[in-house]
Amino acid sequence: MPIAFERLELISEHACFGGVQRFYKHASSEIGLPMRFGLFLPPQALAGSQVPLLTFLAGLTCTEETFATKGGAQRMAAELGLALLSPDTSPRNTGVDSEDHHWDFGVGAGFYLDATQSPWSGHWCMESYLLKELLPAVLGEFRLVQERQGLFGHSMGGHGALTLALRHPGVFASVSAFAPICAPTQCPWGHKAFTGYLGQDESTWAAHDASLLMAAQTRAPYPEGILIDQGLADKFLQEQLHPEAFEAACAAASQPLTLRRHAGYDHGYYFIASFVADHLRHHAQTLRAA
Repeated sequence: MPIAFERLELISEHACFGGVQRFYKHASSEIGLPMRFGLFLPPQALAGSQVPLLTFLAGLTCTEETFATKGGAQRMAAELGLALLSPDTSPRNTGVDSEDHHWDFGVGAGFYLDATQSPWSGHWCMESYLLKELLPAVLGEFRLVQERQGLFGHSMGGHGALTLALRHPGVFASVSAFAPICAPTQCPWGHKAFTGYLGQDESTWAAHDASLLMAAQTRAPYPEGILIDQGLADKFLQEQLHPEAFEAACAAASQPLTLRRHAGYDHGYYFIASFVADHLRHHAQTLRAA
């Protein structure tokens, strides 16, 4: 049986490049609380055609609105006929006293995994929320093509895109990332998140590290290629991101990777907006053939 939304509420909608940008709220059974998401439907979808779904996972401190308002992706999505889904980055208003004490842990910092440690395990179930609930419900509710899904993201969301694509083979046909956290077991952001959400046993962390997941592959999981863009003026590059680790893992697995390093670009949305059209074209090329 297709998964349906429970109490789906339209918050707002905005005409955009012949399509429509909408924001929704719904009751989430996986999270146990209301969740929000943004959805851009291109003109082809409004005219009745089934189109592919491309999901963007945002980074630390972001919401379901950040990519939709700052990413500048709708124009190219309308041209290519892609629906764009932008989930929120964590549960909110959970009742956990310390949920908003840190900008890089808790609210706005779900890391796209299922927490196993109290008190976070009660609501911080972002992986299950996305894979078991939100994506199936969006595909069914809006009549999108299940077999043609792409996944991309930025920073923490780039980590999410790479790890979820590797952890769930066959779900996504294409994957890309902007400045992803490529080796969270080797950086402060990852240590903080994994210790809090998964506990002190570091053997459990490897299942959520894109470089380690890729290194364990016996064949290329995405033979059409993975695209990553990284700014060289990114203040987080050296300490937090480690794209060279993912690059080495892809080489060892014979996974085609296009890792583009851009002088002068930082970690923000001006960087994303500069190259987002290339990412949409990357996904569209694969999704058309899926």
